[in-house]
Amino acid sequence: MLLLENKVMAEKRTKIIYCITKANWGGAQRYVYDLATSLSSDKYNVSVLAGTTGTLTEKLRQAGIKVTILRNLTRDVNIWKDVLVFIKLVKIFRQEKPDIIHLNSSKMGDLGAVAGKLAQVRKIIFTGHGWAFNEDRSAWQKKIIYFFHWLTISLTDNTIAVSEQTKTQLLMKGKNEKKIVVLKNGLEEITYLEKLEARKKILTRLPVELETESKIWLGTISELHKNKGLKYLIEAIHLLDTAGDEKATLPIVIIIGEGENREKLQTRINRYNLQSNVFLIGQVDQAARYLKAFDIFTLTSITEALPYAILEAGQAGLPIIASAVGGIPEIITDMKNGVLVKPKEPEEIVKAVNFFLKNPDKMALFGDNLQKKIRQDFNKEKMIEDTVSLYHR
Repeated sequence: MLLLENKVMAEKRTKIIYCITKANWGGAQRYVYDLATSLSSDKYNVSVLAGTTGTLTEKLRQAGIKVTILRNLTRDVNIWKDVLVFIKLVKIFRQEKPDIIHLNSSKMGDLGAVAGKLAQVRKIIFTGHGWAFNEDRSAWQKKIIYFFHWLTISLTDNTIAVSEQTKTQLLMKGKNEKKIVVLKNGLEEITYLEKLEARKKILTRLPVELETESKIWLGTISELHKNKGLKYLIEAIHLLDTAGDEKATLPIVIIIGEGENREKLQTRINRYNLQSNVFLIGQVDQAARYLKAFDIFTLTSITEALPYAILEAGQAGLPIIASAVGGIPEIITDMKNGVLVKPKEPEEIVKAVNFFLKNPDKMALFGDNLQKKIRQDFNKEKMIEDTVSLYHR
């Protein structure tokens, strides 16, 4: 009798499969983790499909979430592998019979939306964490990518845009407007390490000993990917150096994160002889806890949607220098709670750094202003509540 009751209860739960391409620890992965681990197990049967293993899948398994790895699913286009993945998706959706599939990332959105339709999934949700046509690509590639993004949205019941700008870029003259809803990313309160403790822990990861008491620390948490514009940050530090500042007075720059561009970035650091100033310290568990080690946070991306890293740095009360791309201007108001710069313009980064160095009072003021905004407008509980409401709309 008890087994029968448990079976009935399991059948009553809403079955959701979250689907994502990569399992590293970026914004989209953080989003999937937050949703998958926050829903009540009494009401929801949650699992995750991912194209790779990584930090996301490790954390999900530790949290007791079922994870399935889709071999052959890659971010880049590979016709043969993509066909195999598509067939596998249809098979999984037909076997599992989910009530909802929630797709994340461009590739998974494209394949998953068509597979979900063929498998007659009751509800298909897609979250746009950023559009691939904003990347450095040729005009014809952007047009093709734009079409497939539009097709994904057409095939889904709803598309979540994480910023107003993300929504605006995909409206295509009003088409699909009713399907796209803006639900911004949200944070829970983070327990940060205090500045001295955070710096001591970071210093243990550096290859050289530093005298850092009088140094300004710039820092970022970022995937080492070309979209993050880290080469422009390194270029800016080089320009500070060649402008006449001696290396002894240059800021320390700490880049937390890992990715495919590590070798190229390290080569650039070496070329400019900045090995004693700019450090790639790799992936750090619970990296946000170390944010107070920095005096200034930077995010010099060339494309973004609504980055968690800025929300985390803002909650820590840090002054921020960030590219005016995607949804970032919806978080940062230039010269009120941060400084916005044009993407791909290292000279602008230099001006912003110099502004803060010459106006330390603005560093404190902007940090306080941004902290208030993050706590008021970017709440994790509200994000989850609004997303669940969309599931049942």
